[in-house]
This record gives sequence, C-alpha cells and structure tokens, in this order.
Amino acid sequence: MALRKILEFPDPRLRTIAKPVETVDDSIRKLIDDMFETMYEAQGIGLAATQIDVHLRVVVIDLQDDKYEPIVMINPEFDTLTKEVDEMQEGCLSVPGIHEVVKRPEHIRLKALDREGNPYELETIGLLAVCIQHECDHLNGKLFVDHLSNLKRSRIKAKLTKQKRVEATP
Repeated sequence: MALRKILEFPDPRLRTIAKPVETVDDSIRKLIDDMFETMYEAQGIGLAATQIDVHLRVVVIDLQDDKYEPIVMINPEFDTLTKEVDEMQEGCLSVPGIHEVVKRPEHIRLKALDREGNPYELETIGLLAVCIQHECDHLNGKLFVDHLSNLKRSRIKAKLTKQKRVEATP
C-alpha cells in the first residue's frame, strides 16, 4: 500500500470526468488499498480516485461506525428514490478546512461493483447517501463547492489560494 497525494481545489485535474473500469484486477485492488490508506491518513470518510489524480470510476467510503463496513464502489451509479432533500454539512479532503451546508436527495439506490468485480445494490439514506453522492460528483468532475453560490465558491477559492501562498513562503 502507498499513500497518494490528494489534489486540492482549484486544481483543474479535479474537473476530469473519470472513465469506467473495464476489468477489476490486481491493479484496481492495489488502487483501492492505496485509496483506503490515503483516506485514513487524511482522516476522511470517503475518497474518489479522481482526488488522487487517477481518472477511473473508483470510490472508497468508511463511515467508521458499526452499521457499515468499509465500502468499495467501482463504476458506481445511483438513482434518487425521493424528492425529499437532506441538508448536511459537508467537507472534502480536496477542499481542506472548509465545511458548508449542501442539499442533496435523502434516499438513493446505489449500483456498483465490489473489489472483486461482483455487482451489488444498496439502498440508503442519511450520511451514507450524502457521502455516495458527494464521491460520485468527484467522478463527474464536480466538487461540493459547486453546489454553493458563486460568491461562496469564489471566497473559498481565494482563501485556499492564499493559504497555499502562505505555506509556500519560506
């Protein structure tokens, strides 16, 4: 396993649309292991391959509670099962230190492949539903800040750009 570098907003590579995984093999399983290690090291609960500059449709999630085991999603797709929306505060490893309330459908059905390439479905609500949608957004070149107003998004971009300049100054 190896730690990977997480891209940070406004890096344009985060806008790349991920390609479907053609074959689930050892290289994909190694990627999954690296993603879990990277996510745990960064103290996150989800990570899309796009965030580590690998543009394949692979996501890992671990809500770190007793209800769910760590989840692997290869080529994930989801359907919204309700018009009801959840408002939940979201953060992102690619947008460090920023948390904002985002509205998303509260009830979804996920279809994906597991780490062995076996198809599965999962119907969920709450935090897991939000996390799945958030990570699937990454695979489509979208970030949670895109759900915010233009003003909020520009302020976040300016703040992160300024932080990077300060960190780069000796």
